[in-house]
Amino acid sequence: MAPPLLLWLGLVNGLCFALMLIDKYRARSGGRRISEITLLGWALLGGAMGAAAAAHLVRHKTRKQPFAARLRFLLWAEIILLTLWAAAHVVPHVAAPLAEMAEEA
Repeated sequence: MAPPLLLWLGLVNGLCFALMLIDKYRARSGGRRISEITLLGWALLGGAMGAAAAAHLVRHKTRKQPFAARLRFLLWAEIILLTLWAAAHVVPHVAAPLAEMAEEA
């Protein structure tokens, strides 16, 4: 079973992706928009990848500053944190067998 963190990230990134698409649709049709605070808040909670993917896919809020810069910052922060998390979970599983092999040699 996937760790709860991965389940959370899948859900929140899907939600962020959908919110960006909905906001783009509403922007085109003149409907009530989703606030930037809401979009960035969900990105802060782990949905930066979904928000960035949707922004790129439908060209939504890609030039609007400071939103685009803030989203880019959250995206890089999320990538760095996920890399550190993965390293902490993967490296011990790889390092232990290698250490055993070195001891046997």
